[in-house]
Amino acid sequence: MVKREDLRNIAIIAHVDHGKTTLVDGLLRQSGTFRE
Repeated sequence: MVKREDLRNIAIIAHVDHGKTTLVDGLLRQSGTFRE
């Protein structure tokens, strides 16, 4: 198994309708993970 030093796990915990998906979408978009 290849070990990656640039891999990070995060947890976003909040109640319903507090913007978790919006936050994660924004983080992934800024990191260049998704194409526009």
